[in-house]
Amino acid sequence: MKLCVFQGTFNPIHNAHLRVVDFVLGKYDFDKILIIPAYQPPHKNFNPEMSFHRLEMVKLAFEGINKVEVSDIEYKREDKSYTYLTICELYKKYNIDGKINFIIGTDAFDFIESWYKADKLKELVKFIIFKRENNFQDLKYDKLKQQGYNFKIENLTFEDISSSEIRKNKNTDYLPEKIKEYILKNGLYEN
Repeated sequence: MKLCVFQGTFNPIHNAHLRVVDFVLGKYDFDKILIIPAYQPPHKNFNPEMSFHRLEMVKLAFEGINKVEVSDIEYKREDKSYTYLTICELYKKYNIDGKINFIIGTDAFDFIESWYKADKLKELVKFIIFKRENNFQDLKYDKLKQQGYNFKIENLTFEDISSSEIRKNKNTDYLPEKIKEYILKNGLYEN
């Protein structure tokens, strides 16, 4: 199986996330894109109730999209959501053809060396990087390439949308309609 993984906090999931998945579906021939919301992000505040809501919103956002599946693999583990552990589990669960591809934004990839077991993770995945900044210079990743990180930088136009800004400013312009409705119905992000 040719597998691609898109893991994140998705707090909340927004149109830029959907756009990235749509781009990958159109460009690559993966058998499956697995969307994995983090249960307990290692470097963020943990709220089990909010984790449940994030998973439900991601399920809603990708409902009925061919070749896209939402996974609760990190919820079943009920521990910190370390990418390395999740990827190891996926290799046990699926018969992977080649390496697992892993969608990541430049904002996260900039800190990849600080991730849990990054040296082992880089052997298991090929990163598909999306720009999360204007005036991006791909030369800044030359050092990582020399250290054995396998990646491709995609040329999808940068959209300045961030989940934290959506939460802070209560701006729902960048949310799919069913996500807006879910947030309103459940009274999320009101404080």
